Amino acid sequence: MPRPTGRVLTLLELLQSGGTRTVAELADRLGVEGRTVRRYVNHLIDLDVPVESVRGRYGGYRMGPGYRLPPLMFNDDEALAVLLGLITGRAAGPATAERTAGETATAKIRRVLPKHLAHRLDTLLETLAFTDESRSLDAPAPDAGLLLTLADAVRHHRPVSIRYADRHGLPSEHTLHPYGIVAHAGRWYVTGQDPRIGEDRTFRLDRIADARTLPGSFEPPPDPDPAERLLTGFATADYRHEVTVRIHGTVEQIRARLPETVARLEDASPAGATPPTTECWRRVDLRVERLDWLPPVLASLDRPFAIERPDELRDLVAAFARRLTSYAAAEN
Repeated sequence: MPRPTGRVLTLLELLQSGGTRTVAELADRLGVEGRTVRRYVNHLIDLDVPVESVRGRYGGYRMGPGYRLPPLMFNDDEALAVLLGLITGRAAGPATAERTAGETATAKIRRVLPKHLAHRLDTLLETLAFTDESRSLDAPAPDAGLLLTLADAVRHHRPVSIRYADRHGLPSEHTLHPYGIVAHAGRWYVTGQDPRIGEDRTFRLDRIADARTLPGSFEPPPDPDPAERLLTGFATADYRHEVTVRIHGTVEQIRARLPETVARLEDASPAGATPPTTECWRRVDLRVERLDWLPPVLASLDRPFAIERPDELRDLVAAFARRLTSYAAAEN
């Protein structure tokens, strides 16, 4: 690219970063004289880029609103962040005009990506998974460097070392054999196996301070299904109480109040293998820290249920029923 053209594009990038830039500042950044800066500005104006001149002691140039979107310049991290946001919206949301616009915008940006970045993006997309609850994803996209490091490790079956902070902010270091990156319910996670203990682990990306690829490789399971592993991990986490309840209803009726992240569900009818749309007895297993929220949830299902364990839950449900009866009988 000829040097003057490259400087014009650099000028465009500087102006797009926001604020008013003085002629002296721009001249210093571009390595040219002030009159050359003015000539470059005129080049941008000739291309219908809305550059405004600001008069006064602290005047200079700034990007103004235009009748059409001016050319945009992104570095690698910015391009990846834009594409990730578009792709997340497309995967999580229903078919709408906004989603269609997002698809066309994604295609346009994807076509002009440098080869090295396009390859890294393809690697990332191959490792992403979305749960049914990912449409509520509104958390900021994780650091691009972290995402790319984990995606590359997933694709090439390379172990990674991560520095992590738990919910209390306590730091720790872990080695992980990553299976995939999952978007779920407003968060981003990486799932995999901890080779030290031989068990599946899930880590929130916003709590990972650093990740680096380690030498060697690992053999992933035949069907790692990161999203399924994430949901199973949430439902079987080590909590204070183990609960088993049999509920008579369809899968949809039960999942309306007890989603996959909370409970495991299996057919408990004598015949077995009953279709999900058929009402029958189904066994629900939960692991919870507290029991007090379960009675109103079971009542809201409005389905017959039987508590197998623990006895403490039976007492809480009975107490909840008595309270409801007293409320109904009370006079205003």
